[in-house]
Amino acid sequence: MPRGEAIAVLGAGAWGTALAIQLARSGREVRLWGRDRGHVEEMQAEGENRRRLPGAAFPASVEAVTAFDQALDGVRDVLVAVPSKAFREMLEHLAAQRPAGLRLAWATKGFEPGSGRLMEAVVGEILGEDLPMAVLTGPTFAAEVGHGLPTAMTVAADNPTFAEDLATSLHGPRFRAYVSDDLIGAEVGGAMKNVIAIGAGVSDGLGFGANARVALITRGLAEIMRVGAALGGKAETLTGLAGMGDLVLTCTDDQSRNRRFGLALAGGKTIEQAREEIGLVEGAVAVAEVLRVAGQLAIETPISEQIHALVYDGVSPREAAEALLSRDMKPELS
Repeated sequence: MPRGEAIAVLGAGAWGTALAIQLARSGREVRLWGRDRGHVEEMQAEGENRRRLPGAAFPASVEAVTAFDQALDGVRDVLVAVPSKAFREMLEHLAAQRPAGLRLAWATKGFEPGSGRLMEAVVGEILGEDLPMAVLTGPTFAAEVGHGLPTAMTVAADNPTFAEDLATSLHGPRFRAYVSDDLIGAEVGGAMKNVIAIGAGVSDGLGFGANARVALITRGLAEIMRVGAALGGKAETLTGLAGMGDLVLTCTDDQSRNRRFGLALAGGKTIEQAREEIGLVEGAVAVAEVLRVAGQLAIETPISEQIHALVYDGVSPREAAEALLSRDMKPELS
């Protein structure tokens, strides 16, 4: 692949912007599209995304564009970076103006709201299962990627050539991209870690300490691995960057909206107050779908069950924590 070949990044939030910047640093021409025309025009004038990623200047090869067809003109590689609730709509727009030879990647994390389907299933439904597809995931905060801090992530793809091309397009002196063929495992890890991170925030907000935090992360990983295995994901994916790595990052650093959401609830904020303060919290969306999938597969997910009770059923943070602490003893590896 010529290093200067254009790629369209659809979604001008913090994460889409950070990935656009990294792709440009590594030699790709990038067209960054956002649905808010005024916001895109601001980015064009300022040479950065001050609303979502302040201080991260665009390399010369990042072009912010207002027209959807302009973003797609002449490209074959498209990266979707929108929240899970907007993923289907974005794919439907893409299907209507599908580029020739399309290869699709996404940085969207979560199950599809309302159906519990993984993103790759939604892609297959709308665009067909024969196109090369990939997911970008792993322990990454947008601000750190945008500002060029050292980072590693996973590029999981069903097509080895596409995986290598994407990894090469991202790889740089401070950015390592590792390839995988396990789309399912990578997606499950990215979806469920946000749910567990809410629990980590609650635990720390209640003052339960480091022991409780580590126990929650470890048992959270066990939930993730049970669901991942049942859906066909690989254990090694979920003990790597896309699973354990992303889980630890999201549970332990206050850049995580999900962790901050848990902290806010433990500190006495209502669900509405916490959402207004923090914005979109993917884990609060994903938890309903986690329980949907776990129910279909007859899998125990006690942490996810208590986070759902906290977010949707009016259970207090302390009641949710006590429900977990009072569970019966059982073997660890079960």
